[in-house]
Amino acid sequence: MGNIRSNQNSLEDFSVNVRIKISALWATLMFCYIYADFFELYVPGKLADMMAENIGPLGHVTQAKLIGTAILLAIPTLMIFLSIVLFARIARWASIILGGFYTLVAVATLCAPGAWVFYRIFCVIEILLTIIWYAWGWPKAESSSN
Repeated sequence: MGNIRSNQNSLEDFSVNVRIKISALWATLMFCYIYADFFELYVPGKLADMMAENIGPLGHVTQAKLIGTAILLAIPTLMIFLSIVLFARIARWASIILGGFYTLVAVATLCAPGAWVFYRIFCVIEILLTIIWYAWGWPKAESSSN
């Protein structure tokens, strides 16, 4: 009777492939970016700055600044897909290098003077997600020496 009860209460569990974990981390990072930027629209004066064609600390809007921002945000978006389809070695190193870069971006934003608490919370989440940890620990293929 004890075995039946313990089997009924146990949940099915399985190992998740590291590629899926890393892809999910990139997706989560993007959701943090999107929500933080959306909530930032509620900061007093933010919409007025946008209407005055200012990009916060970057100053006046230019094509180059918008292209730079687009690239900055496109890379993690692409990594959601690329971490699954690239060769393992390339996906691992891309996640380590780019994950490190975006962790530094989060640290810089966290330390930025005048950042609102909600923005700092998202930065802490982004830092804790550290994609580097999973990419660094990517399991090695077992050699088949029969």
